[in-house]
Amino acid sequence: VQLQASGGGLVQAGGSLRLSCAASGRTFSNYRMGWFRQAPGKEREFVATISMSGGSTYYTNSVKGRFTISRDNAKNMVYLQINSLKPEDTAVYYCAARAGAVITTTPTAYGYWGQGTQVTVSS
Repeated sequence: VQLQASGGGLVQAGGSLRLSCAASGRTFSNYRMGWFRQAPGKEREFVATISMSGGSTYYTNSVKGRFTISRDNAKNMVYLQINSLKPEDTAVYYCAARAGAVITTTPTAYGYWGQGTQVTVSS
């Protein structure tokens, strides 16, 4: 499956963004989807994941209550709504797909990656 992320940008602290990820090439609903981020000089970290049906989500603690992952299987899209942005949210955000139902936060468990979209939060 091919993935293409978009929607990043420069935003002030407290602002919001909606990241999108378009999928193509395979049956989208067969994949668990995830969002990860990587800040300069840091390892890629898990942000959120959503089940194949969209009925189950899981977030890293630092984004709970501020980020919402969703998907539209009819449009082959996954989204990340980011609210109450903080400077520490600054990173390149990646969408990823995993051909399996098990929830996992490990980047290596996701076999397909988009190119990333930059989110920069100014204080």
